[in-house]
Amino acid sequence: MSWNKVVTALKGLVAETGENIADKQALRIMDQELREATNDIAKAKQELTKIMAKRTGVERSISDLQSKITSHEDMAGQALDKGDEQLAADICERIASFESDLETEQSMLQSFSNSESSLKSNLKKAEARLKSLKQQQDILKATEAVQNAQGVVANRFSGSSSKMNSAMGSLERIKARQQERQDRFAAAEALAEEENGDDLDRRMKAAGIGEHTSKKEDILARIKAKK
Repeated sequence: MSWNKVVTALKGLVAETGENIADKQALRIMDQELREATNDIAKAKQELTKIMAKRTGVERSISDLQSKITSHEDMAGQALDKGDEQLAADICERIASFESDLETEQSMLQSFSNSESSLKSNLKKAEARLKSLKQQQDILKATEAVQNAQGVVANRFSGSSSKMNSAMGSLERIKARQQERQDRFAAAEALAEEENGDDLDRRMKAAGIGEHTSKKEDILARIKAKK
């Protein structure tokens, strides 16, 4: 392998390592952001409960003022029935104060109700979005884990494949060496037979020369001739 290829391979490895670090860092950042979003939603819920409590208090105050106005109107009527217009006028002045307070409380109630409704709607959207993001994060983490496992398996298979190729090469070399030795043994044995004359006997036998048939075969041939 040339030096340029080595440098290119190292650059690729550094880039891949950098991407892996960036991906892992991105997952950590996402974890932190989702935790912060969860905390923000929890705080928003606390503020919502405060607004709802204030709205309930204002409703109670409005109910109390309406009750007071009703009762004082009744008392002003009684004063008029008794011919005491001054007393009735003073009672009406108090009623006017109650009504002014009532308008203020009703305006506050409207403001709290609007804020409560808006905050509930926004919280619902935020919780749905957060749930979706957490689900996607779970998918990302699962995919990351599976791909990491696949990478480990691929690396191990690559290493084992290389080892198996090396083993196959060794096996072929051993078989070739054993076959060569076997051929040498066969050649030596043939040479020894030739030197001892065994080879000549073997060739004569193969040609059917110098062989004597058995008596059994002679008898069988005689019987066949009589047929």
